[in-house]
Amino acid sequence: MEMPSLLYALIPSCTSVGIYMMYLAYVAIASFILPAKVVPGRTLQDGTRLHYRCNGLLTLVSLIGLLGLASNMNLISLTVASALYIAGCKSRSQSTSLKPHFTGNFIIDWYMGVQLNPHFLGINLKFFFLRAGMMGWILINLSNLAKSVEIGSLTLSMILYQLFCLGWWLLSNKVELSIPAAIAICTIYLIGAIGYRGANDQKHQFKMNPKEPIWGRPPKAIGGKLLASGYWGLARHYNYLADYLLSLSFSLVCGFSSPIPYIYPVCLIVFFVSRERRDEARCAEKYKEIWGEYCKVVPWRIVPYVY
Repeated sequence: MEMPSLLYALIPSCTSVGIYMMYLAYVAIASFILPAKVVPGRTLQDGTRLHYRCNGLLTLVSLIGLLGLASNMNLISLTVASALYIAGCKSRSQSTSLKPHFTGNFIIDWYMGVQLNPHFLGINLKFFFLRAGMMGWILINLSNLAKSVEIGSLTLSMILYQLFCLGWWLLSNKVELSIPAAIAICTIYLIGAIGYRGANDQKHQFKMNPKEPIWGRPPKAIGGKLLASGYWGLARHYNYLADYLLSLSFSLVCGFSSPIPYIYPVCLIVFFVSRERRDEARCAEKYKEIWGEYCKVVPWRIVPYVY
């Protein structure tokens, strides 16, 4: 495909833009009008504390019943990211949520954002777009499932993919998994899912009650601040490993006939290693000698006994 044709293909149609804007409007409105559990966030450095109306599952279920969603929204995502970057650069707020934080690297600042919790018309944009993105992902994948049923290409791989991440690639590439392979992939997924949720739950549990047992034993804390028990005793960033296993299981259902399905987990390796290094530097500066002691007790960064 020639470059002009490729660039033209990336431009969304007026219809798709309209559908996408209606989708975002629905998610925004539903977050306010549907029943929700209000969950307090972490107390920020300036003493403020955000509260989140959590009704994502109800919003998703109602959305699936109401509409289908168009794709090809990359241009809008780039526009929103740029607008938020510009707004963050111009912000003069001194609150922890809205004060701009710059790394000095334009690409990182543009991609990650320079404000901790940007708002627009009273809407927490980070929370809003996370919900919209995850639900949109599920809806798009469900449309692929419907298409595979329509063209008669429904396979065990497609079913597992839907169960795991709720696969355009599987529409045009039929993959037949053996039962042992399916069991192995399900095992990887479960290890990742249990580990990811378990690690985050243990960290939250430790913050709420530092004395509550973890895996049936009193928690070990370095300096009274850094948890070195449970998943956090296996590796300093075990949650990254669990998250990676989840992404890998999504790709494994596609087999090994093409590298395309593995672009996602390969990119995640680069992302997690880069993020882990930044986390390590930030924690070393924050906790000083306590962090050094913690690294001796838990020597592995992400993968126990490997890295």
